[in-house]
Amino acid sequence: MFSTIRRSILTLALLAAVTMAGQASAGTLINGAGATFPYPLYSKWFSEYAKIDPSVKFNYQSIGSGGGIKQITAGTVDFGASDKFLTDAELKAAPGKLIHIPTVMGAVVVTYNLPGVAKGLKLKSEDVADIFLGRITKWNDKRIADDNPGVVLPNEPIIVVHRSDGSGTTAIFTDYLSSVSPEWKGKVGMGASVKWPVGLGGKGNEGVAGQVKNTRNTIGYVELAYAFENKLPYATLRNKSGKFVEPSIRSTSAAAAGAAKHMPADYRISLVNQPGNDVYPIVGFTWLLVYEHQRDAAKGRKLVEFLKWELHKGQKLAAPLLYAPLPENVVHMVEKTIGTIK
Repeated sequence: MFSTIRRSILTLALLAAVTMAGQASAGTLINGAGATFPYPLYSKWFSEYAKIDPSVKFNYQSIGSGGGIKQITAGTVDFGASDKFLTDAELKAAPGKLIHIPTVMGAVVVTYNLPGVAKGLKLKSEDVADIFLGRITKWNDKRIADDNPGVVLPNEPIIVVHRSDGSGTTAIFTDYLSSVSPEWKGKVGMGASVKWPVGLGGKGNEGVAGQVKNTRNTIGYVELAYAFENKLPYATLRNKSGKFVEPSIRSTSAAAAGAAKHMPADYRISLVNQPGNDVYPIVGFTWLLVYEHQRDAAKGRKLVEFLKWELHKGQKLAAPLLYAPLPENVVHMVEKTIGTIK
């Protein structure tokens, strides 16, 4: 009898050990969804972090900031991602305290497909607004031609391409348009999703980049990395100080330099149309959205470990993919915020 009991105990212990081993090998799956704006960088981060901690796998769905906000609010993902900071009402609608974790900064570029104009098209900010309002309708309009002497502009209609989904890139772009055009601010306004006066829709930065790449005489807006990856040209824009500036890591960082000195504790701040000769005018932070109180303790610890890694070592991977690393003072602030996650 005792030998039978002993065999039963050993069998149960063996089954438990096998189950635990299976769970350990399965690792921790952390689900996220949201912004397409930082997707090229996040993909790199997740693959690099898997080499450091093979027990963690990230499943990130690049569905747009609007989708990310909806999913983290519904609790169907472990983190959301957005290039648009949440309003007070959106924060209140969440079932717990949501924290904004800024990860990097990026530039939104005005990209175009104009045969014969490979690069260097110059545009005033107010002219960009008038193009997207449908007021400037031809490529050879005098207002565009005057800023581009020697450039042969076709007598062709401008085809506007914009996002069709709820988008943080759109929130940054329409924030910029609202800051440079009273008419845009009054008639259209800013947000992740707006009623566009003209144009064709594309889903995600990928969709807009694809439409512009494949259709002549188009103009759209995408995150800088998408224009670079798709070999699309982008315009040099006149900034608040009256200087024409190309989007770059340097001009993106310049936009954040002044604003970072006055960073609010919750990181909800706009970086568009900042003053300064070297400042590119369409810049924004992108944020991860996480709950202060994590429902799953083990998963929460793994998520916090990743957040600490991306805040320090992950920042070094930003510039090669055309994102600007966080300013040093912001890094110190975010480090303290990560420490409050329970």
